[in-house]
Amino acid sequence: MKDKEEYIEDLKEIKEMMNRSSKFISLSGMSGIAAGVIALIAAWFAHSMIYASLSMEYTAQPGSEGITFKLLVLACATIIAAVLAGVFFTKRKAKKLNQPLWDAQTRLLLINLAIPLVTGGLLCLLLLQQGLIGLLAPFTLIFYGLALVNASKYTFKEVGTLGMVEIVLGLVAMLFIGYGLFFWAFGFGILHIVYGIFMQSKYGS
Repeated sequence: MKDKEEYIEDLKEIKEMMNRSSKFISLSGMSGIAAGVIALIAAWFAHSMIYASLSMEYTAQPGSEGITFKLLVLACATIIAAVLAGVFFTKRKAKKLNQPLWDAQTRLLLINLAIPLVTGGLLCLLLLQQGLIGLLAPFTLIFYGLALVNASKYTFKEVGTLGMVEIVLGLVAMLFIGYGLFFWAFGFGILHIVYGIFMQSKYGS
């Protein structure tokens, strides 16, 4: 007959199998680190476009035209780079774990992630069109956090924790509009790197 330790081990294996079948576990910590680095680079470029000086005033650089178009191009480039990095590291981890990259859980994860992200993205485009640049950073943080919380039930619980932190950070950023870009850099840059390092150390690549 099995002893107590063997039963506990069996239960652990059953739990692990259930988690693999009900959650997307191929998210890589390296994806978070890469996204954070990309966000910091984007924030540096955005700073040169938005701030005329270190006065924290949201004005275009002297002689600079088409700031809205430039920010849109920068935003698109940032998203594309972050997504490509995420797909690369996620695909690599899925292969290592012998897990399918695309299945029912992946689909549910992306749907729940996309709804708040698309809503927030469209709202930010409207704000940008109206010249309300100062509201972009808080709103992107808040809607990104909502997306992470919404999608966290289909993946690691730490994703939801990161989402809550992003929401709080976005709300605080609303109180300091002039410093929004720095909040954005911290939320999408520093927090992603810290999150990625933690996930990498806990779950591996």
